[in-house]
Amino acid sequence: MALDRDQVLRSAAALLTRKSTATMDEVAKAAGISRATLHRHFAGRDALVRALEALGIEECEAALEAARLDEGPAGQAVHRLIQAIEPSAGLLAFLYTENQLFEGEEQNQGWARIDERLTALFRRGQESGEFRIDLTPAWLTEALYGLLASGAWAVAEGRVAAKDFTYMIVELLLGGARRTHAQRREES
Repeated sequence: MALDRDQVLRSAAALLTRKSTATMDEVAKAAGISRATLHRHFAGRDALVRALEALGIEECEAALEAARLDEGPAGQAVHRLIQAIEPSAGLLAFLYTENQLFEGEEQNQGWARIDERLTALFRRGQESGEFRIDLTPAWLTEALYGLLASGAWAVAEGRVAAKDFTYMIVELLLGGARRTHAQRREES
């Protein structure tokens, strides 16, 4: 029987989201395969994490497309994005803690593509007058990543209801990012 690589990656992602220190033995068990089989496909934890990174980037890019970032007000696009990315938030939270993915020459360019699209969305919101101009688009992008990871962890730990994930992130992020009437008057 052929190994379903996608199923193995999703099993690993689900386990590592709950227990980031899980061993390769635990990952194999969660995927329903032997450790030897796991090692034939992923030479070690680093190879597994890199495969999960590729999956995470793929899912982020799919969510960016589904959110139609260039349509309508930027705030609505952010809301659509958070809804679209919610199913992948646990995997992204795990990847967010894997520092080696974001350091050095081996950094996957997929992250840069995602950052560029998110930064452009926040810049568009600033240019349209929806978002504050004293917070950089890069900072708003980082804040979004942090809120997605925190929301995923809170849901996984049972501290927050899964049904509230999108609402909480949208309200906190956009509540802090929106320009107020007072700010508009001060800028005039």
